[in-house]
Amino acid sequence: HLFSVMAKQEVESETVTFNAAISSCAKGGEWKKALQILSEMLRSKVEHNATTCGAAISACEKGGEWQKSLQLCSMMAQTKVMPNVITCSAAISACGRCGQWEE
Repeated sequence: HLFSVMAKQEVESETVTFNAAISSCAKGGEWKKALQILSEMLRSKVEHNATTCGAAISACEKGGEWQKSLQLCSMMAQTKVMPNVITCSAAISACGRCGQWEE
């Protein structure tokens, strides 16, 4: 909804805006919404980075979605986004939380 309002008012969405929205979803336990925003970001051709992916992985971790966390790690590799401590820790935590530490 926020991004459609911004578009109507001709406010340009940028990486920082999307990252903030994804982080807010992560903090609120809204992993599905975080992934929807990430998808919208990618569709809009807005550049994503390790912060973007870390926030999305954290959202999945909080939602117990370890498979989705690993999918996001794969997406990072495919799009040449370098992982950082936050992205790796969140993915490890997601797997560990669900008893999937071997993944």
